Amino acid sequence: MTPAPDSPGPGSTAPPPYRWVVLGAATFTQAASCFFVQGIGPMAVPLRQALDLTATQLGLLLSVTQLVPLVGLLAAGELLDRYGERWVVGIGAGVVAAALLAGGLAQGYASLLAVLLVVGAGYSTAQPGGSKSVAVWFAPEQRGLAMGVRQAGLPLGGALAAAVLPAVATAYGWRAALVVGGLTALAGATAFTALYRRPPTGPPPAAAPAPAPPPADVDVQAPPPPVHRLGMLREPALRRAVLSGTSMVSVHSGIGVLGALYLHEVTSLAAGPAAAVLVATQGAGALGRIALAAWSDRSRGGRFRPVRTSMIAALAGLAALATPLGHSPWAAAVALTWLGFFGIGWYGPWVAYLAEAAPPGRTGFALGLVMAVNQVAVILVPPALGLLLDATGGFTAAWAALAAVTAAALAATAHDGRGRGRGLRRAAKP
Repeated sequence: MTPAPDSPGPGSTAPPPYRWVVLGAATFTQAASCFFVQGIGPMAVPLRQALDLTATQLGLLLSVTQLVPLVGLLAAGELLDRYGERWVVGIGAGVVAAALLAGGLAQGYASLLAVLLVVGAGYSTAQPGGSKSVAVWFAPEQRGLAMGVRQAGLPLGGALAAAVLPAVATAYGWRAALVVGGLTALAGATAFTALYRRPPTGPPPAAAPAPAPPPADVDVQAPPPPVHRLGMLREPALRRAVLSGTSMVSVHSGIGVLGALYLHEVTSLAAGPAAAVLVATQGAGALGRIALAAWSDRSRGGRFRPVRTSMIAALAGLAALATPLGHSPWAAAVALTWLGFFGIGWYGPWVAYLAEAAPPGRTGFALGLVMAVNQVAVILVPPALGLLLDATGGFTAAWAALAAVTAAALAATAHDGRGRGRGLRRAAKP
């Protein structure tokens, strides 16, 4: 027998203010689940020294965590639509915790890769599950801000990881850092499972009885028929999400795989100041996810305008790092913090745009589908950047490559404007 999605149950009187508890639980679980993975970049120096890694091998550590989500995000989307968020997210975070705790016994680089492969499988549920939990609890006029707060969990986890894990790895070894990451993920799994409930009456009160208007860049013409799963990718709204998403996750990956090495090798910053810059970068990313998403709630240009602005701003930051200007420690710190705000912060309004573009009843799958497409870039970019670094002996080619990808996506999405993009709520062929 198919179990029903988790819900408060008959007669539940869970008050609407409980949505803030849900938001807090989703944000904490996101931060806890990604804590160790976000710490791999900041741990670049001690990991390279302990395991004698090349930059390419370091990039593969980030890529392997994203291999299973390439398919797992699609499966997670289906599970979320069928069974609800509580157990799907809770079990996924539990898998992350179990893998990292077992990783405390890892013997070397190959063992670490295997551990991170399992971590990626568990993490597949956290991103779409947390996003869907916010989408169903918050009305459209608050959804962008709420989604931004929830998405701030990733850079907040990254900021904490940058502050803690390099020090743990240096003092006690990289295996101890895995154990710390496992305990953190376990706390997140426990919190979400214990605190999450479905809304007592389904969609948020403000979403009924009359449907709220869609984003300004998603044109609604008529009630939609069912949308074929993969046919969603033919829709202009989804195409914009894919193009912008793949370019900006590449920028985010670049910050992760290159940031610590750049500060250490180019600006000659000591470990302490370099860690402080990385914490500031992730903190700016958390602030950006909230601020840009809140802007998307009020933007007359729709939710996609803050995403496009972030792409333009990312180009400026990448240009600074690709030139001699970025060789100054202060200039590099400013450029990386700027990239943190826009190159990480873009995700808040982007995921709110994507959630609202999804067809009714298919939010989980639409989130999983587009995030899975983004995984291709997340998998390929870190080792590619490491290979460029190893081959050229410098960072200029890597930063320039990221700038070129971002510029191409910016141009492509500019031609896919709201006059042409009718989004997924339009009729689609099966």
